[in-house]
Amino acid sequence: MQPKKQSKTKSRKTGDGAPGAAKTKRSTKAKIAGKPKGDGTRSVAQGAAGPAAAADKAKAAAARATSLQAVVINALDDMKALEIKVLDVRGLTDVADTMVIASGTSDRHVRSVAQKLVEKTKAAGFRPHGVEGQQDSDWVLIDLNEMIVHVMLPRVREFYGLEKLWDMTQSKRAARA
Repeated sequence: MQPKKQSKTKSRKTGDGAPGAAKTKRSTKAKIAGKPKGDGTRSVAQGAAGPAAAADKAKAAAARATSLQAVVINALDDMKALEIKVLDVRGLTDVADTMVIASGTSDRHVRSVAQKLVEKTKAAGFRPHGVEGQQDSDWVLIDLNEMIVHVMLPRVREFYGLEKLWDMTQSKRAARA
């Protein structure tokens, strides 16, 4: 076998009409690999800002979560959803931090509650990642990243018993651990 030859891609400079004027292009990896990102040391100010910035991010995330929860609860109340229950599922699953379960009186009511909830969360700046079950409308699931909202008919809610599955009080969590 013959060794592969390295080839350099040549391209003309734009605006230069000289026939011999050509510029060699280097690959992006070569450009990145050849340049170090700083001197590798951190200043004292950068190190001190790290924990403070992390605390600020945590506070902002908590404020955003309570804001999202307020928007969801208000939307469910406005649409006359029944038996609204908010469950803290942190530590039980990585899918979401909060789960909200609500009931509707009919399949049309469940569908309209879910649609209005999606509209209000979008208006508040929270983009739903997905909505499932709107066709049948006996159980609609709305994924809001940090929060999952279930809107169900009472018979479906009773049958699946999500409250029993996910409701873990502090004493139950301690007993489980």
